[in-house]
Amino acid sequence: MSLYSAQKLLFHLNREPAVQERFRQSRETLLDSYELTAEEREAFVAGDIGKLYVLGVNGQLLMHFAALLGMPWADYIEACREGVRRHGPVRAGIYAMTTSTEEKVAGV
Repeated sequence: MSLYSAQKLLFHLNREPAVQERFRQSRETLLDSYELTAEEREAFVAGDIGKLYVLGVNGQLLMHFAALLGMPWADYIEACREGVRRHGPVRAGIYAMTTSTEEKVAGV
């Protein structure tokens, strides 16, 4: 259920200017409205794109969040790769990796 909540938050952030403003003013308060794990919450507070990617957040939703944070496209791609290097394979969702961390997956 939590991955769903993380993606629901991103969907709202991507589409609703009022939610974007709440995020800018007080991330913590906005995050209280969603059932997130401690790990997800920490990643949102930090704006850690790589960690969110590894946790299974859909890249289509995540790329818009990166733009909201002011992250250029190339930096977004590198943040996802760095997330895999730092936190291991994608754990859940459509991008879940079924190979070991020693294998190169998608050029990472």
